[in-house]
Amino acid sequence: MEKFTKLTGVAAPLPVVNIDTDMIIPKDYLKTIKRTGLGKGLFAEARYNEDGSENPDFVLNKPAYRNAQIVVAGDNFGCGSSREHAPWALLDFGIRCVISTSFADIFYNNCFKNGILPIVVSPEDLEKLLDDADRGSNAILTVDLEAQEITGPDGGTLHFDIDPARRHILLEGLDDIASTMKNDAAIGTFEAKNRTERPWL
Repeated sequence: MEKFTKLTGVAAPLPVVNIDTDMIIPKDYLKTIKRTGLGKGLFAEARYNEDGSENPDFVLNKPAYRNAQIVVAGDNFGCGSSREHAPWALLDFGIRCVISTSFADIFYNNCFKNGILPIVVSPEDLEKLLDDADRGSNAILTVDLEAQEITGPDGGTLHFDIDPARRHILLEGLDDIASTMKNDAAIGTFEAKNRTERPWL
């Protein structure tokens, strides 16, 4: 998993409440178990018209936001079904950070397992960040995970809180398997001792 230390990129404003996982990646795209190629389906029902053409009014289709790496979204982002395809689609599109006032628990957990940083901010701070994100190609935010700060295009900074264990996982780029393998020596020692003490197992 790619490490997340500091990210500077365009932030796309998506001030919609209760964006669920079906909106993030519609069910038609769930036939694959691959993590790649899902970016084309991200927000498909909003990004594309019925004839398959792009909806020019959707934020990620606007020239300034086509390469957005950060999404600033409304409350309760990632609610709905527990599909892990949702963070896969975000990541495949190029989104590494989502900022909201709250997240659905399963989606929030899945983000950390896939190298995406979900940041919870206050409603007041979200309004400031949405204002920053409305600046089009000038909507540049810097997210510093080590310092736990977001810096806006005018240089103003906001602090955010994050669980230290989750912060460590992203800083080190550790998925569940890699996290377990960090304790490989201790696991080996335990298994050897356990075989000696309880050979019948």
